[in-house]
This record gives sequence, structure tokens and C-alpha cells, in this order.
Amino acid sequence: MTINLDRLFKNADPQVVDILNKSLSDKEITQEEGLRLYNTTGLDFHLVGLVADEIRKKRVGDTVTYVVNRNINFTNVCIKQCGFCAFSRDFREEEGYFLPTEEIVRRAKEAHMLGATEVCIQAGLPPDMEGDLYEKICREIKKEIPDIHIHGFSPEEVLYGASRSQVSIKEYLKRLKDSGVNTLPGTAAEILDQPLRDKISPGRISVKDWIEVIKTAHSLGINTTSTMMFGHIETTEDRVKHIAKLREIQKETGGFTEFVPLNFVHSEAPMYKHQLHEGIKQGGSGNDVLLTHAVARIMLNKYIDNIQMSWVKEGQKMSQLLLMWGANDFGGTLINESISTSAGSEHGQLLRPKEIRRMIREIGRVPAERNTNYDKLRTFEKEGMQDEGLDSISDASQFGSYAELIKINKFQYTNPRRK
Repeated sequence: MTINLDRLFKNADPQVVDILNKSLSDKEITQEEGLRLYNTTGLDFHLVGLVADEIRKKRVGDTVTYVVNRNINFTNVCIKQCGFCAFSRDFREEEGYFLPTEEIVRRAKEAHMLGATEVCIQAGLPPDMEGDLYEKICREIKKEIPDIHIHGFSPEEVLYGASRSQVSIKEYLKRLKDSGVNTLPGTAAEILDQPLRDKISPGRISVKDWIEVIKTAHSLGINTTSTMMFGHIETTEDRVKHIAKLREIQKETGGFTEFVPLNFVHSEAPMYKHQLHEGIKQGGSGNDVLLTHAVARIMLNKYIDNIQMSWVKEGQKMSQLLLMWGANDFGGTLINESISTSAGSEHGQLLRPKEIRRMIREIGRVPAERNTNYDKLRTFEKEGMQDEGLDSISDASQFGSYAELIKINKFQYTNPRRK
């Protein structure tokens, strides 16, 4: 039997077709239109993916980028108790750790020697933290490795550091920039809806403060990423509003380098383990994940060129599929990733550059190493024969794991009030 393609496409929903044609003409789609795309099924669902992929190709071509980086989550001790976070420990728990500055610098130097251009520094919010701790860490890293890019400190950490230092957010961001911070991760966003945040993370940075930190950073020439955590208790309408809010910020500041949808990792998350909220989900389904990346690409068209997927959250095969649903960036090698791992992510802590390049080539795209600001450093038309840097590491266990880290006595957290 022969499939009649003309008849097939005539069966598509006319409203969906109109929205997709509008987006292909580079016209901004509304929140209501974005929500309609989110609710597609069958043929319409596949058309959303096709259009997202076409817009991706138009904006950034067939090159898929990645960054060689290392995550350094220097402490899991935190004064906050967010319902989705299985990483944090309060100061009374035995599994609390705190890496001294010299160990943070050692890890940064090790990564740099293996070809990393970026270290991503994020952690819990330890009680009684010295206000200038983040500045000291950055100065010590830059003293040893002046050319490493420090991608560090979420808006939550910036707000905490400013509070501990008793200065304004703007003054604190200036201090971080002077000490060596180059860009900020736009994490701690979750869903930018205050009533929902009050449910899943009471006491966490408010929507208002998150936006203030981000806009202030952009005004000071500090670019940031943007993120969204989905697949828990939020609705698709919440997601669309979140993406639209990021779009409005980008129109004003132009400071977002990328957007990263982050699927909720449920298995060890307290709010899922204890069923704290009615109807809580186990993260987004396959279709849900695909639509989230595609709708983001379509809604953010002309404003944020780079859509990054998370191989840690989604796994390698799903990551390849997402590159055909609007994403164009594979993220980083990470080396050490503790936050998703502690929440129950099954996909490891390290992905070597050659493995990333192989997966990109498998779907017919061209891999390229980038820096944090998306400048292409090397494009790999063909794979080289000689392994170098991180590719030469045969045993990733040398970098340790989160499970091992929390058991190392010399890094065990000591409450400063008990010294």
C-alpha cells in the first residue's frame, strides 16, 4: 500500500498548521499558541518536531556544539530543604562534605590539564558562610589558571552571598566579576511561578529576586544561561509562561546564551519519595521531553539561538533524538556531576569528547567544541586518530563519585559553631 502524503498532511489540524507556518516566517508565537503546540498528538505532534528542527537548522545550521568542562559542587551542606533536591544535606547529617579551596583549585587544574576550558561551580548554601567565600575560591582558581572560564554561582547563591556580605545584589555581582566569575548558570529557576515555587521549594529564591539577579548580571556584562525544571507538579501552561518570561527578559537584556530544559529526576527526590504533592509525576514522558525542547525552540526563535539538552537527565539515545527536535547543543563533559546523580540519574558523571562526537556524527551532524560563550574552538569534520586530553582517560573512576565523596573523612563538613 502506498502512503498518500498530500492526504496525510491535509489531516493535520489547521490551527496547528497556521501556528507552525507563522513560526517558520519568524513571527513570534503567543503563549496560547505555544500551549496549543504543547497539546498536540498524532500527526500534529510530529509536525511540531519537524518545524522545530527546521528552525534549528535555519538559526544555527547542522553543527552540534559541546564544551569540555568540569562541575565542582564543592559542598552539599545547605540551609534550604527543597522538595526536588536529593543532593543537599543539612549541617547535622553525617554525609555533609565541604571541599577546601585548595581541593577546588586542584580539581580545576586537573580539568584544565585535560583540555577543559570551563569549570562550573555550584553548591549548597552552608550555614554561617563567610560572605567572601565565593570570591576567594575564584581568585585562587584564576591565580593558578588565568585563562579558565569560571561559570559559577546560581542566582540563589548570588543572593545568599550578597546577604552574607550585607551588600546589594549589584555590588556583590561586581565583586564576583572582579574576582574572576565570567558567566552565571541560570539555575534555581525551576518554574518561575511563585505559588508553585512555594509548594516545591518554600524559602527558595523568589521569582522577583531571581529575575533581579539575572537582569543585574546582564547589565554588568555577565552573561547567563537559562533553565526550566519540568515534569513534577507543573502544568504545560506553567511551562509556556516560564518560557515566555525568559523571552521577555532576553528581549530586554540579550544576556542569555542558551536555554536548557531540565527533566525532573524523581527517584531520590524527597517530594516524590514522600508523595508530598498530589499528582506528582516521575519526570516528563518521552513525548513530553520532545515537545518541551521543540516548543522552546519555536517560542524562543530569534531571541535565544542555543537550545541545550541534558544527557545526564535524558541519557545518550534520547539526547540524539532531541537534536532532531530543536536542540543544537550537547552540553558539557562534566567530569563530576553530583546533583543529578544524587537524585537518581542513571546516566553517569562523565562523557568523553570523542563519545559526544560519535553520537553527533551518528545522526548526520557535525560536532564542534565551543567555549562557554558559544565561540567555536574546533570543528571536527573527521575524527582524529590520536586521543588527547580527556579522551585519553581510560578509567573515569580516578575522578571519584558522589557516593565516594560523602564518605571521605578529610572533606567531612564541620559546623563552624562547633569549632
